[in-house]
Amino acid sequence: MSNFIDRKIAPAILEAAKYYSVIIITGPRQTGKTTLAKHLWPDYSFTNLEDASTRARANDDINTFLDTLGNSAIIDEVQRVPEILSAIQARVDANPSLHYILTGSNNFSLLHSSMQSLAGRAALFTLLPFSFEELNDRQLNIPTAELMQRGFYPGTIANGVPPRMFYKNYYSTYIERDIRGMAQIQLLDRFQRFIKLCAGRCGTEINRAAIGTEAGVSAPTVDNWISLLKASYIVYTLPPYFANINKRLTKSNKLYFYDTGLLCFLLGIEEWSQLENHPLRGSIFENLVVSEFMKNRFNADKQPNLYFYRERTGKEIDIVQEMPDGLHLYEVKASKTFQSTFTSNMKYLEQLLPDVVASTVIYDGDAAPPGLLNIRNI
Repeated sequence: MSNFIDRKIAPAILEAAKYYSVIIITGPRQTGKTTLAKHLWPDYSFTNLEDASTRARANDDINTFLDTLGNSAIIDEVQRVPEILSAIQARVDANPSLHYILTGSNNFSLLHSSMQSLAGRAALFTLLPFSFEELNDRQLNIPTAELMQRGFYPGTIANGVPPRMFYKNYYSTYIERDIRGMAQIQLLDRFQRFIKLCAGRCGTEINRAAIGTEAGVSAPTVDNWISLLKASYIVYTLPPYFANINKRLTKSNKLYFYDTGLLCFLLGIEEWSQLENHPLRGSIFENLVVSEFMKNRFNADKQPNLYFYRERTGKEIDIVQEMPDGLHLYEVKASKTFQSTFTSNMKYLEQLLPDVVASTVIYDGDAAPPGLLNIRNI
Protein backbone atom coordinates (compact mmCIF):
# COMPACT_ATOMS: atom_id res chain seq x y z
CA MET A 1 0.00 0.00 0.00
CA SER A 2 2.17 2.81 -1.32
CA ASN A 3 -0.22 5.50 -0.13
CA PHE A 4 -0.55 4.13 3.41
CA ILE A 5 -0.07 6.78 6.10
CA ASP A 6 1.01 5.61 9.55
CA ARG A 7 -1.64 6.19 12.19
CA LYS A 8 -0.72 7.55 15.62
CA ILE A 9 -3.19 5.26 17.31
CA ALA A 10 -1.42 2.09 16.07
CA PRO A 11 1.03 1.65 19.00
CA ALA A 12 -1.81 1.81 21.55
CA ILE A 13 -3.80 -0.78 19.59
CA LEU A 14 -0.82 -3.14 19.32
CA GLU A 15 -0.11 -2.78 23.03
CA ALA A 16 -3.71 -3.65 23.91
CA ALA A 17 -3.61 -6.67 21.58
CA LYS A 18 -1.03 -8.23 23.93
CA TYR A 19 -3.66 -8.44 26.66
CA TYR A 20 -7.04 -8.70 24.92
CA SER A 21 -8.37 -11.39 22.61
CA VAL A 22 -10.68 -8.91 20.92
CA ILE A 23 -9.84 -5.46 19.56
CA ILE A 24 -12.71 -3.21 18.47
CA ILE A 25 -11.96 -0.27 16.16
CA THR A 26 -14.85 2.12 15.63
CA GLY A 27 -15.06 5.47 13.90
CA PRO A 28 -16.64 7.20 10.91
CA ARG A 29 -16.87 5.40 7.62
CA GLN A 30 -13.86 5.75 5.35
CA THR A 31 -11.35 6.78 8.02
CA GLY A 32 -9.19 3.73 7.28
CA LYS A 33 -10.27 1.26 9.96
CA THR A 34 -10.05 -1.74 7.62
CA THR A 35 -6.82 -0.50 6.04
CA LEU A 36 -5.24 -0.09 9.47
CA ALA A 37 -6.38 -3.52 10.67
CA LYS A 38 -5.02 -5.23 7.56
CA HIS A 39 -1.77 -3.30 7.87
CA LEU A 40 -1.27 -4.30 11.52
CA TRP A 41 -2.36 -7.93 11.03
CA PRO A 42 -1.62 -8.86 7.40
CA ASP A 43 -1.77 -12.60 8.11
CA TYR A 44 -5.26 -12.60 9.66
CA SER A 45 -8.19 -13.86 7.60
CA PHE A 46 -10.60 -11.13 6.53
CA THR A 47 -14.34 -10.94 6.05
CA ASN A 48 -16.71 -8.03 5.48
CA LEU A 49 -20.25 -8.24 6.83
CA GLU A 50 -21.27 -5.35 4.62
CA ASP A 51 -21.43 -7.94 1.82
CA ALA A 52 -24.96 -9.36 1.64
CA SER A 53 -23.94 -12.95 0.85
CA THR A 54 -21.33 -12.97 3.65
CA ARG A 55 -23.88 -11.54 6.06
CA ALA A 56 -26.40 -14.21 5.05
CA ARG A 57 -23.89 -16.99 5.76
CA ALA A 58 -23.13 -15.49 9.16
CA ASN A 59 -26.80 -15.18 10.05
CA ASP A 60 -27.53 -18.71 8.84
CA ASP A 61 -24.98 -20.40 11.14
CA ILE A 62 -22.70 -18.11 13.14
CA ASN A 63 -20.47 -20.80 14.62
CA THR A 64 -19.84 -22.49 11.29
CA PHE A 65 -19.12 -19.08 9.80
CA LEU A 66 -16.58 -18.30 12.53
CA ASP A 67 -14.99 -21.74 12.08
CA THR A 68 -14.17 -20.84 8.46
CA LEU A 69 -12.24 -17.76 9.62
CA GLY A 70 -9.69 -19.68 11.66
CA ASN A 71 -8.09 -18.66 14.94
CA SER A 72 -7.22 -15.06 13.96
CA ALA A 73 -9.60 -12.91 11.94
CA ILE A 74 -10.55 -9.37 11.00
CA ILE A 75 -14.33 -8.92 10.80
CA ASP A 76 -15.37 -5.68 9.10
CA GLU A 77 -18.64 -3.82 9.83
CA VAL A 78 -19.42 -6.26 12.62
CA GLN A 79 -22.48 -4.30 13.73
CA ARG A 80 -24.34 -5.68 10.71
CA VAL A 81 -24.62 -9.02 12.56
CA PRO A 82 -24.80 -8.08 16.27
CA GLU A 83 -25.40 -11.69 17.34
CA ILE A 84 -21.86 -12.57 16.29
CA LEU A 85 -20.52 -10.77 19.36
CA SER A 86 -22.04 -13.27 21.77
CA ALA A 87 -20.58 -16.13 19.76
CA ILE A 88 -17.14 -14.50 19.85
CA GLN A 89 -17.46 -14.05 23.61
CA ALA A 90 -18.11 -17.77 24.09
CA ARG A 91 -15.18 -18.65 21.85
CA VAL A 92 -12.57 -16.44 23.51
CA ASP A 93 -13.77 -17.58 26.95
CA ALA A 94 -13.17 -21.18 25.92
CA ASN A 95 -9.94 -20.45 24.04
CA PRO A 96 -8.09 -17.21 24.96
CA SER A 97 -5.56 -17.82 22.17
CA LEU A 98 -8.17 -16.83 19.59
CA HIS A 99 -7.86 -13.28 18.27
CA TYR A 100 -10.51 -11.15 16.59
CA ILE A 101 -10.19 -7.62 15.21
CA LEU A 102 -13.66 -6.11 14.87
CA THR A 103 -14.40 -2.87 13.02
CA GLY A 104 -17.63 -0.92 12.87
CA SER A 105 -18.84 2.45 11.69
CA ASN A 106 -22.03 2.70 13.68
CA ASN A 107 -21.22 3.28 17.31
CA PHE A 108 -24.86 3.24 18.41
CA SER A 109 -25.22 -0.35 17.17
CA LEU A 110 -21.78 -1.66 18.00
CA LEU A 111 -21.21 -0.33 21.50
CA HIS A 112 -24.57 -1.41 22.90
CA SER A 113 -23.95 -5.02 21.95
CA SER A 114 -20.20 -5.23 22.37
CA MET A 115 -20.05 -3.71 25.82
CA GLN A 116 -22.58 -6.27 27.06
CA SER A 117 -21.21 -9.31 25.24
CA LEU A 118 -17.49 -8.54 25.41
CA ALA A 119 -17.12 -6.62 28.64
CA GLY A 120 -13.66 -7.27 30.03
CA ARG A 121 -12.64 -9.20 26.94
CA ALA A 122 -12.25 -6.39 24.39
CA ALA A 123 -10.26 -3.18 24.03
CA LEU A 124 -12.07 -0.37 22.25
CA PHE A 125 -10.48 2.30 20.04
CA THR A 126 -11.85 5.17 17.96
CA LEU A 127 -10.17 6.00 14.65
CA LEU A 128 -10.98 9.50 13.41
CA PRO A 129 -9.88 11.29 10.20
CA PHE A 130 -6.19 12.19 9.94
CA SER A 131 -4.67 14.55 12.50
CA PHE A 132 -1.99 17.14 11.77
CA GLU A 133 0.56 14.85 13.43
CA GLU A 134 -0.11 12.13 10.86
CA LEU A 135 0.47 14.32 7.81
CA ASN A 136 3.70 15.49 6.21
CA ASP A 137 4.84 19.03 5.41
CA ARG A 138 3.62 18.81 1.82
CA GLN A 139 0.14 17.82 2.92
CA LEU A 140 0.03 20.59 5.53
CA ASN A 141 1.84 23.37 3.67
CA ILE A 142 -1.28 24.78 2.04
CA PRO A 143 -3.50 27.74 3.01
CA THR A 144 -5.55 27.14 6.15
CA ALA A 145 -8.75 27.73 4.19
CA GLU A 146 -7.75 24.89 1.85
CA LEU A 147 -7.00 22.64 4.84
CA MET A 148 -10.46 23.28 6.24
CA GLN A 149 -12.30 22.75 2.94
CA ARG A 150 -10.29 19.66 1.97
CA GLY A 151 -10.88 17.96 5.31
CA PHE A 152 -8.89 15.07 6.72
CA TYR A 153 -10.45 11.89 5.38
CA PRO A 154 -8.04 9.45 3.67
CA GLY A 155 -10.07 9.76 0.48
CA THR A 156 -9.17 13.43 0.03
CA ILE A 157 -5.59 13.14 1.31
CA ALA A 158 -4.15 9.71 0.50
CA ASN A 159 -6.29 9.09 -2.58
CA GLY A 160 -6.51 12.67 -3.84
CA VAL A 161 -10.27 12.69 -4.47
CA PRO A 162 -11.43 16.30 -4.97
CA PRO A 163 -13.27 17.41 -1.79
CA ARG A 164 -16.44 18.44 -3.62
CA MET A 165 -16.71 14.96 -5.19
CA PHE A 166 -15.73 13.06 -2.04
CA TYR A 167 -18.14 14.76 0.37
CA LYS A 168 -21.06 14.74 -2.06
CA ASN A 169 -20.79 10.96 -2.33
CA TYR A 170 -19.99 10.55 1.37
CA TYR A 171 -23.12 12.49 2.26
CA SER A 172 -25.44 10.65 -0.12
CA THR A 173 -24.13 7.13 0.50
CA TYR A 174 -23.53 7.30 4.23
CA ILE A 175 -25.42 10.07 5.97
CA GLU A 176 -28.59 9.99 3.87
CA ARG A 177 -28.72 6.24 3.23
CA ASP A 178 -27.21 4.55 6.25
CA ILE A 179 -28.16 6.87 9.07
CA ARG A 180 -31.68 7.53 7.80
CA GLY A 181 -32.20 3.86 7.11
CA MET A 182 -31.07 2.63 10.50
CA ALA A 183 -33.06 5.26 12.34
CA GLN A 184 -36.05 4.89 9.99
CA ILE A 185 -36.10 8.61 9.31
CA GLN A 186 -38.90 9.20 6.84
CA LEU A 187 -38.80 13.00 6.64
CA LEU A 188 -35.84 13.32 4.27
CA ASP A 189 -36.31 17.00 3.48
CA ARG A 190 -36.53 17.90 7.17
CA PHE A 191 -33.53 15.75 8.06
CA GLN A 192 -31.51 17.42 5.29
CA ARG A 193 -32.55 20.82 6.59
CA PHE A 194 -31.72 19.75 10.15
CA ILE A 195 -28.15 18.64 9.43
CA LYS A 196 -27.45 21.82 7.45
CA LEU A 197 -28.82 23.88 10.32
CA CYS A 198 -26.39 22.03 12.61
CA ALA A 199 -23.56 22.96 10.24
CA GLY A 200 -24.57 26.60 10.40
CA ARG A 201 -24.38 26.42 14.19
CA CYS A 202 -20.97 24.76 14.54
CA GLY A 203 -19.09 26.06 17.54
CA THR A 204 -22.23 27.44 19.17
CA GLU A 205 -24.42 26.24 22.00
CA ILE A 206 -27.23 23.91 21.01
CA ASN A 207 -30.64 25.57 20.96
CA ARG A 208 -33.06 22.68 20.49
CA ALA A 209 -36.13 24.85 20.17
CA ALA A 210 -34.63 27.12 17.50
CA ILE A 211 -33.29 24.22 15.43
CA GLY A 212 -36.59 22.38 15.74
CA THR A 213 -38.61 25.38 14.63
CA GLU A 214 -36.46 25.96 11.55
CA ALA A 215 -36.29 22.28 10.65
CA GLY A 216 -40.01 21.74 11.23
CA VAL A 217 -39.60 19.04 13.89
CA SER A 218 -40.08 18.82 17.65
CA ALA A 219 -37.36 19.46 20.23
CA PRO A 220 -37.31 15.75 21.23
CA THR A 221 -36.73 14.88 17.57
CA VAL A 222 -33.82 17.32 17.50
CA ASP A 223 -32.35 15.56 20.55
CA ASN A 224 -32.81 12.19 18.87
CA TRP A 225 -31.23 13.27 15.59
CA ILE A 226 -28.26 14.92 17.32
CA SER A 227 -27.70 11.73 19.32
CA LEU A 228 -27.81 9.81 16.06
CA LEU A 229 -25.21 12.08 14.43
CA LYS A 230 -23.01 11.82 17.53
CA ALA A 231 -23.18 8.05 17.62
CA SER A 232 -22.39 7.96 13.91
CA TYR A 233 -19.26 10.08 14.37
CA ILE A 234 -20.57 13.00 12.35
CA VAL A 235 -20.80 15.49 15.22
CA TYR A 236 -19.77 15.66 18.86
CA THR A 237 -20.61 18.02 21.68
CA LEU A 238 -18.39 19.91 24.08
CA PRO A 239 -19.78 20.30 27.60
CA PRO A 240 -19.44 23.52 29.61
CA TYR A 241 -16.91 23.65 32.42
CA PHE A 242 -18.56 24.10 35.79
CA ALA A 243 -16.54 25.67 38.54
CA ASN A 244 -17.52 26.18 42.17
CA ILE A 245 -17.82 29.92 41.76
CA ASN A 246 -20.70 32.30 42.28
CA LYS A 247 -21.38 32.97 38.60
CA ARG A 248 -24.30 32.28 36.32
CA LEU A 249 -22.73 29.82 33.88
CA THR A 250 -24.24 28.50 30.69
CA LYS A 251 -25.43 24.89 30.76
CA SER A 252 -25.85 24.01 27.06
CA ASN A 253 -23.31 21.96 25.14
CA LYS A 254 -21.52 23.26 22.05
CA LEU A 255 -21.85 21.45 18.74
CA TYR A 256 -18.89 20.53 16.49
CA PHE A 257 -18.28 18.34 13.44
CA TYR A 258 -15.53 15.72 13.43
CA ASP A 259 -14.34 16.89 10.01
CA THR A 260 -14.31 20.40 8.56
CA GLY A 261 -14.43 19.10 4.98
CA LEU A 262 -17.87 17.62 5.56
CA LEU A 263 -18.84 20.74 7.48
CA CYS A 264 -17.86 22.96 4.53
CA PHE A 265 -19.80 20.73 2.14
CA LEU A 266 -22.95 21.06 4.26
CA LEU A 267 -22.48 24.84 4.27
CA GLY A 268 -22.37 24.89 0.47
CA ILE A 269 -18.68 25.83 0.29
CA GLU A 270 -17.41 24.36 -2.99
CA GLU A 271 -14.00 26.02 -3.27
CA TRP A 272 -11.57 26.85 -0.49
CA SER A 273 -11.28 30.43 -1.76
CA GLN A 274 -14.88 30.96 -0.60
CA LEU A 275 -13.68 30.55 2.97
CA GLU A 276 -11.38 33.57 2.92
CA ASN A 277 -14.26 35.97 3.55
CA HIS A 278 -16.94 33.54 4.68
CA PRO A 279 -19.01 34.74 7.68
CA LEU A 280 -18.48 31.39 9.41
CA ARG A 281 -14.73 31.20 8.81
CA GLY A 282 -14.01 31.83 12.51
CA SER A 283 -16.41 29.08 13.61
CA ILE A 284 -14.98 26.60 11.10
CA PHE A 285 -11.44 27.45 12.25
CA GLU A 286 -12.48 26.88 15.86
CA ASN A 287 -14.06 23.57 14.82
CA LEU A 288 -10.75 22.59 13.20
CA VAL A 289 -8.79 23.31 16.38
CA VAL A 290 -11.18 21.57 18.78
CA SER A 291 -11.34 18.51 16.54
CA GLU A 292 -7.55 18.35 16.51
CA PHE A 293 -7.56 18.21 20.31
CA MET A 294 -10.14 15.41 20.16
CA LYS A 295 -8.07 13.40 17.65
CA ASN A 296 -4.96 13.74 19.79
CA ARG A 297 -6.79 12.33 22.80
CA PHE A 298 -8.29 9.36 20.92
CA ASN A 299 -4.98 8.63 19.18
CA ALA A 300 -3.33 8.41 22.59
CA ASP A 301 -6.12 6.06 23.77
CA LYS A 302 -7.36 8.66 26.25
CA GLN A 303 -10.84 9.91 26.95
CA PRO A 304 -11.77 13.49 25.93
CA ASN A 305 -10.96 16.03 28.62
CA LEU A 306 -12.21 19.18 26.89
CA TYR A 307 -14.74 21.77 27.98
CA PHE A 308 -15.61 25.36 27.22
CA TYR A 309 -16.28 28.15 29.69
CA ARG A 310 -19.01 30.71 29.25
CA GLU A 311 -20.84 33.06 31.57
CA ARG A 312 -24.23 34.44 30.72
CA THR A 313 -22.57 37.85 30.58
CA GLY A 314 -20.70 36.67 27.47
CA LYS A 315 -17.24 36.00 28.89
CA GLU A 316 -16.02 32.83 27.22
CA ILE A 317 -13.00 30.56 26.85
CA ASP A 318 -13.04 28.33 23.77
CA ILE A 319 -11.23 25.34 25.30
CA VAL A 320 -10.69 24.36 28.93
CA GLN A 321 -8.59 21.21 29.16
CA GLU A 322 -8.38 19.31 32.42
CA MET A 323 -4.88 17.92 32.81
CA PRO A 324 -3.20 16.21 35.80
CA ASP A 325 -1.35 19.42 36.70
CA GLY A 326 -4.42 21.67 36.44
CA LEU A 327 -6.47 23.58 33.86
CA HIS A 328 -5.06 24.59 30.48
CA LEU A 329 -6.93 27.40 28.73
CA TYR A 330 -6.99 27.97 24.97
CA GLU A 331 -8.45 30.89 23.05
CA VAL A 332 -8.95 30.18 19.33
CA LYS A 333 -8.75 33.00 16.80
CA ALA A 334 -8.88 32.72 13.01
CA SER A 335 -6.96 35.99 12.65
CA LYS A 336 -3.49 36.00 11.06
CA THR A 337 -2.48 38.91 13.29
CA PHE A 338 -2.17 38.67 17.05
CA GLN A 339 -4.03 41.24 19.16
CA SER A 340 -3.56 41.78 22.87
CA THR A 341 -7.33 41.54 23.40
CA PHE A 342 -7.15 37.83 22.53
CA THR A 343 -5.91 37.07 26.05
CA SER A 344 -8.35 39.21 28.06
CA ASN A 345 -10.87 36.46 28.89
CA MET A 346 -8.12 34.04 29.88
CA LYS A 347 -6.57 36.61 32.20
CA TYR A 348 -9.99 37.08 33.76
CA LEU A 349 -10.42 33.35 34.35
CA GLU A 350 -6.87 33.02 35.71
CA GLN A 351 -7.89 35.37 38.50
CA LEU A 352 -11.13 33.50 39.07
CA LEU A 353 -9.87 29.90 39.16
CA PRO A 354 -6.83 28.95 41.27
CA ASP A 355 -6.03 25.78 39.27
CA VAL A 356 -5.25 27.42 35.90
CA VAL A 357 -1.65 26.53 35.04
CA ALA A 358 -1.36 27.61 31.37
CA SER A 359 -3.06 29.95 28.92
CA THR A 360 -2.48 29.84 25.17
CA VAL A 361 -3.81 31.60 22.07
CA ILE A 362 -4.12 29.42 18.96
CA TYR A 363 -4.39 31.55 15.84
CA ASP A 364 -3.68 31.49 12.10
CA GLY A 365 -0.56 33.64 12.20
CA ASP A 366 3.14 32.86 12.28
CA ALA A 367 4.91 31.28 15.22
CA ALA A 368 5.19 33.74 18.09
CA PRO A 369 6.45 34.11 21.69
CA PRO A 370 5.37 31.74 24.50
CA GLY A 371 1.60 31.64 24.94
CA LEU A 372 0.91 31.76 21.19
CA LEU A 373 0.55 28.79 18.85
CA ASN A 374 -0.01 28.46 15.13
CA ILE A 375 -2.77 26.00 14.22
CA ARG A 376 -0.22 23.53 12.82
CA ASN A 377 1.70 23.37 16.10
CA ILE A 378 -1.05 22.09 18.35
